[in-house]
Amino acid sequence: MTSRLVLVLGDLFIPDRAPDIPAKFKKLLSPGKIGEILCLGNLTSPSVYEYLRGIAPALHIVKGDFDVDAPNLPLNKVVQHGSLRIGITHGHTIIPPGDPDSLLIAARHMDVDVLLWGGTHRFEAYELEGKFFVNPGTASGAISTGWWAEGEEVTPSFCLMDVQGDVLVLYVYQLKTDEKGGENVAVEKVSFRKNPGLAAPTPS
Repeated sequence: MTSRLVLVLGDLFIPDRAPDIPAKFKKLLSPGKIGEILCLGNLTSPSVYEYLRGIAPALHIVKGDFDVDAPNLPLNKVVQHGSLRIGITHGHTIIPPGDPDSLLIAARHMDVDVLLWGGTHRFEAYELEGKFFVNPGTASGAISTGWWAEGEEVTPSFCLMDVQGDVLVLYVYQLKTDEKGGENVAVEKVSFRKNPGLAAPTPS
């Protein structure tokens, strides 16, 4: 049986800004556990593409601003899961970058219930006017400029989605480093329901 789990990740920049996806993440991303991958761009390496192809049979990728060797990738894409339309975009076409109102306009333009975007290398998830917005961050911990305070370490992160009907359950994986330098994977859970205020129709 194909897994229902959908992997969401982006801004890997391997090997440009990070040597690889952390080993603790790779253990979680073994083949057979994930049914589909939604990648938000900036792989910057054919080897990363091949690695992702080995994890899941279905792989959807959009173009990041540094994917110069992949000119044919689309800037945006929409996939359907359950009753949810899910839009994916790298985010460099959103102006101002990461702006909630601009993201809402993009979600309406794409006619989606959920919008996945990247570019900031920082995890975010929130609801706005009945839509759900998710930025998975960077799974490799690739350095970024402008989104992290000077001296602040980038926290590697990715997301897994489980969609059933009109409910999306998001699992957020972040690689945290403690005071002694030890690394541990922290997991958080966020849920989104489409049209939560609509009651089920009563039989006549």
